[in-house]
Amino acid sequence: MTKHGSKKLTIELTIAHFKILLKSVYLGEWMANAFRTDDRKKEYELIQNLVFSHCKDIGLEKYVSHEESDGSHYYPTADFEESMDVDNLIEEYNDDLFWDELAERLGEKEFFKKYSKEEILKMNEVEWYTKLYECIGKFYNEFAMNGLDRLGIEEN
Repeated sequence: MTKHGSKKLTIELTIAHFKILLKSVYLGEWMANAFRTDDRKKEYELIQNLVFSHCKDIGLEKYVSHEESDGSHYYPTADFEESMDVDNLIEEYNDDLFWDELAERLGEKEFFKKYSKEEILKMNEVEWYTKLYECIGKFYNEFAMNGLDRLGIEEN
């Protein structure tokens, strides 16, 4: 019986598939660590370094920066970020996430404002989800029609 991680795996990839793997690993590491400082998820950095370390072997050295003094650290170059279009993918993701989070949070707030704790406790699961998603859907529709134009802060 072998310990987890002690087996080796060989995967054969075309250059096109390797580029997709590079992009996927980069995006995964970005998602795991973009907003972290001291508590970075090292396992994502390790995998990114491992995958990026093979760029030179297959003629994709323009995608990676590495100095001997960096040890096992490999960094994506500006050429990688531009040609792989990762910045646009991240921007699209952030934009979609913004609208989803905003609609869901405002919808949940409205749901709990509209129904008392007692009313909510009396709802069955289907009724609860239906009413909650009616509130959330209202905001999805609003933002689809008007964006942020009608969103504001009420003064008391």
